[in-house]
Amino acid sequence: MQAYDVVLKSRDKDRWCASDYIRLLVKDFIEFHGDRRFGDDKAVIGGLGTIGRMPVTVIGIEKGRDLKERMEHNFGSAHPEGYRKALRLMKEAEKFHRPILCLVDTAGAYAGVDAEDRGQGEAIAENLLELSSLKTPIISIVIGEGGSGGALALAVADRLWMMDQAYFSVVSPENCATILWKSSKDADKAAEALRLTATDLKNLGIIDEVFETVTPKWGVDRVTEYGRDLKNQIRAEFKKLLAEDKDHLVDLRYEKYRKMGRKEVQ
Repeated sequence: MQAYDVVLKSRDKDRWCASDYIRLLVKDFIEFHGDRRFGDDKAVIGGLGTIGRMPVTVIGIEKGRDLKERMEHNFGSAHPEGYRKALRLMKEAEKFHRPILCLVDTAGAYAGVDAEDRGQGEAIAENLLELSSLKTPIISIVIGEGGSGGALALAVADRLWMMDQAYFSVVSPENCATILWKSSKDADKAAEALRLTATDLKNLGIIDEVFETVTPKWGVDRVTEYGRDLKNQIRAEFKKLLAEDKDHLVDLRYEKYRKMGRKEVQ
């Protein structure tokens, strides 16, 4: 599959959303709302639940399924209050040393004038700063689109995982092609150059694990087995990270990101 084919797959209308993964992985999920400053952004859903018997904070960027849901969730493009809601939940998780699971699926943060008026850039930057020093374990999974700073605001983590039909990039292939070659028609060429697929990013040392993408063709038994295996892997990884000294955990996260870009391409 070519890089741009992966991008198109990540946008498929039948693809699982963050809420689908939450239902599969998290038991007794209770959603929290609002950023305590402006309002509640439905592009970001977050709250508390358990994976196995382990309490976790879960935060996902939600696109929705049909047109009505997608409009309600702003097509997965978060406003500043969405990122501030996420940070509020993360800081609460740090207080109780509760691990954090982030599910990323966005073409990018909302770029409207109203979002800029309310400090979109500052909200994303604050998340990057706080996540880099948060003293509790973080696993972030790119489940679909991982576009620009809107994705990165939930992707500074101890473990960064991806689905095999997902992408993670500083810019969309269409926008990249428009900038470089003045036409979005060259998006396929841009996608190859950006090295945005899970395979490329694993080879570059940017992501840690690649998982198979759930498709509508899967039966109930296969989905159940997949969910059980993924839950076990998440729980096992969190147990390892929780065993680390809090300050050492932050040091390891810092070193992880400092090493990015040093690995030779295979």
